[in-house]
Amino acid sequence: MGQPMNDPGDLRPNEEAVALEPASDATLRFIGTMHTPWRDRKDCPRQGRLDGPECQLVLDPVWHNALAGLEDYDTIEVLYWLDQSRRDLIRQSPRSDGQTFGTFALRSPVRPNPIGTSMVKLVRIEKGTLIVRGLDCLDGTPLLDIKPDRCAFTPKAPDKANVY
Repeated sequence: MGQPMNDPGDLRPNEEAVALEPASDATLRFIGTMHTPWRDRKDCPRQGRLDGPECQLVLDPVWHNALAGLEDYDTIEVLYWLDQSRRDLIRQSPRSDGQTFGTFALRSPVRPNPIGTSMVKLVRIEKGTLIVRGLDCLDGTPLLDIKPDRCAFTPKAPDKANVY
């Protein structure tokens, strides 16, 4: 299933990792699984494209009713847990050319908390499965959340009074 997430021999020139205590992760609730054509990290695109291949977000049955109204949006934001990513790099060389950047200056999947996010095209919804285009993650990636495109979203609740 791939290399260990924190293999020190896996560093590129000028990259820097830190020794970390075991993570005391917050409890997350995965809501489903993502199915993409990519089974190996080297095959994943760097960024998803809206004209990319159709992929599936398969929600656990308990969440199917939470999809009501989502079909009104052409694009949605998908958040996912990059479970195959190492979590200890503070400087990275994304092009393997020796040029390094701080982790927080990159959209790399290698992060302290490997949360991925993509704006994807919602093609259709079929019985709790969303068919989308625009993903950039491995097949089997755990799904964290789905949100309507913030630019197309109109709040459903009344405005809050300013409390400044």
